[in-house]
Order: sequence, then C-alpha cells, then structure tokens
Amino acid sequence: MKQSHFFWVLAFGAFLIILLIPENQPATQPQNISQVCFGQECFQVELALTPEQQARGLMGRESLQGGMLFVFQEEGIYAFWMKDTLIPLDMIWMDSHGMVVFIKEDAQPCGPVECPTINPGKKARYVLEVSGGTAGRMELGEGDMATISMN
Repeated sequence: MKQSHFFWVLAFGAFLIILLIPENQPATQPQNISQVCFGQECFQVELALTPEQQARGLMGRESLQGGMLFVFQEEGIYAFWMKDTLIPLDMIWMDSHGMVVFIKEDAQPCGPVECPTINPGKKARYVLEVSGGTAGRMELGEGDMATISMN
C-alpha cells in the first residue's frame, strides 16, 4: 500500500512540474511585437533590443512576416551584414525621431566567400528590416517619417 501511495505522489508531482514549466518556443517565433508605420502602411515588427537579439537578427529565417526593428540605446553609425540570412531584405535606418536617413534596398544574402557590411555612414537609432522590394514598392525615401509604437 505504501508503494502505491508513493507512486501516486510521485506521478502527481511530475504532473505539476510539467504544468509549471513554460513551453519552449522556437527561435523563429516572434517576440516583443510592435508596430512601425509609414503613413497608412504599417508593419508588425519583432524588436531586437539586446546585443544578443541584434547579433542574431534574421539569421536562419526562410520567410519574414512584417519585419524586425533594431532599437539602439543611442544614435550612432550602425553597419549591418547579411551573414546566415536566407532572404533578401530592405534595411531602413531611422534617427531618434523616426526620420529615414538611409535605405539599402534588396540586400542579398552573403555568398560562401564574402559577406560585405552595409554602412549607412549616417547616425541612426533604429534599423527596420523588411522583405526585399518593400521600400521601392512604397516609394520610401530619405526624409520620410515613421511612427514607431513599441509595446
């Protein structure tokens, strides 16, 4: 009888542990969803706030819904590259006020030998990555303003 009681206590404890452990989400699952709008066109974006999130960026992603917004603590010149990125991207650098200061359209994934950096040469606080061709389709240009809503 005591062994049966011990078994049920152990089984119940294991059940509680399973309920309390949060389900792991895959690395490709969006986190910290916010919004960036240019006029009436808005993008749901995943935030890259920490150095680790910024270093990983969109590496390994086979598709992109919305975009990714890199948020830096202060304005600076931030160079990007397409290492281990699988899809073409438009990269949009914006200052602290949301004004577009530089756009790199249709940045292509790196080749097996070279992976050049994309340096805007202008200070920015935000960099928005969206699917390649988006900036051209929107006729987005330097001086355009974005509204950034972070949750």
